[in-house]
Amino acid sequence: MAEAGTTAAGASPAPAPEAERAGAADWIAVAAGSLGALMATLDISITNSALPQIQGEIGATGTEGTWISTGYLMSEIVMIPLAAWLTRVFGLRNFLLGNAVLFIMFSMMCGWSHTLPVMIIGRIGQGFAGGAMIPTAQTIIRTRLPRSQLPVGMTMFGLIVLLGPLLGPVLGGWLAENINWSWCFFINLPVCLALITLLIVGLPSDRPQWSTFLKADWLGIVGLTIGLSSLTVVLEEGQRERWFESNLIVALSCLSLAGMVLIAISQVVAQKPIMRLSLMRNPRYASVIVIVSAVGAGLYGVSYLLPQFLSNVAGYNAEQSGAIMLVSGVPAFLMMPILPRLLGKFDFRILVITGLLLFALSCMLDISLTAQSVGHDFFWSQLIRGMAQILAMMPLNQASMAAVSREDSGDAAGLYNMARNLGGSIGLAIIGTVIDRRTTFHTAMIRESLTHNSVLGQDRLAASAANWFAQTGDMAYSRMRALGQIAAQIQQQATVITYSETFYLLGIALLACVPLAMLLKTPPPHGGNTPSAGH
Repeated sequence: MAEAGTTAAGASPAPAPEAERAGAADWIAVAAGSLGALMATLDISITNSALPQIQGEIGATGTEGTWISTGYLMSEIVMIPLAAWLTRVFGLRNFLLGNAVLFIMFSMMCGWSHTLPVMIIGRIGQGFAGGAMIPTAQTIIRTRLPRSQLPVGMTMFGLIVLLGPLLGPVLGGWLAENINWSWCFFINLPVCLALITLLIVGLPSDRPQWSTFLKADWLGIVGLTIGLSSLTVVLEEGQRERWFESNLIVALSCLSLAGMVLIAISQVVAQKPIMRLSLMRNPRYASVIVIVSAVGAGLYGVSYLLPQFLSNVAGYNAEQSGAIMLVSGVPAFLMMPILPRLLGKFDFRILVITGLLLFALSCMLDISLTAQSVGHDFFWSQLIRGMAQILAMMPLNQASMAAVSREDSGDAAGLYNMARNLGGSIGLAIIGTVIDRRTTFHTAMIRESLTHNSVLGQDRLAASAANWFAQTGDMAYSRMRALGQIAAQIQQQATVITYSETFYLLGIALLACVPLAMLLKTPPPHGGNTPSAGH
């Protein structure tokens, strides 16, 4: 299997035939890749629950604090499609070892930081190092495991991608409350040391190919860097900055467009483009990309919507919200022993369509929310959602690799993971805009119904004012407090209606992907490499 590892690093010789069973070194390499991916996905959201403590320590306002998350996402999404090229340049083991060391350094920088600029620089560095670990984990699985054992490896990878963002806020909130927010970053040190050990043992040494660096598609690299980073910031910060009312958003949108133009030009002029968009000519692979973008929007959207509802409406703290979020992880653990067999026996189209339908159903179960809804009201929708995510994402992981040749697996993994993250960012941007505008709309509509002619409204106001007057003895103050209570109730009801509508929109978007699932390709249970259709 040493030759397979060299192929993953981008060596020119054709890959060796796959063995029937993977050896110990192969499974160690898979474990290393999976551990790196877990660390990278965990750090996407580990700061979310600890954000108030971090902002207080480094002196950042609420708006400035959002850059702690945006900086990580911005650099991660740039690195993901670059990982295949950098793997060919440095060699797989050298590249991952370097990233593990960088991840330690930038994590320590974040943990010791006392100012916002230092924290943002550290998070950007974490994003670059972490972004490299996600697609390379998928590449290791594809190149080190034989076809018969791919379902097991892809199950490991898929569970990590799903559970990392769920565990992040829970772990971050617990560390911030019980130890110190700095441990959200210091915890990466022992994990990275274990990762380095596994990489040294499991991956063969390989030589850098500096000629690949010199002959790189620099036009595409520049376009990718400025295009994707600017687009991520626009999507993450657009709603807070009121979109194109902000000069910053306008400037970044122009930069993003310029980057996309450079990427398009590089597809024509470059001998080997940094982003293999030609893979999208393969309809089977293209369908995977579209579906995973929609599922990514659903994953990130629910991960945002549910904690926001539990916090703003039900009054839950971060730890309580995290417990409800973890309910969706229960099916992942229960299905872990049988999932590889399901992937080996059932047509991927059946599994993905079932997953999409269940995911849509889970969203529809949450469209009848009320102001009295609490955590246990989401129990069944969360259980169904967890099963849906497993059934949809696991086959998509493997279908993305089955749709291309083994030599293209690195580039395909980069595009796949970039599409999932970009879909999540787009979904969050749309959801943020919908929530803001629909809440304003519903607030205005409810207020219009509460006129002086509304007997119910006047009775509620009089009763509330009487209660306050009994406590204070000041009628003017009591009426003001009563009006304030009614305004808060109006805002709460408008928020509840908006969240119900947003869950409905997510369900419709997922249902729209069902026809695309018919294009998916199920790999043969055993045998050689799958050719890349469309090449």
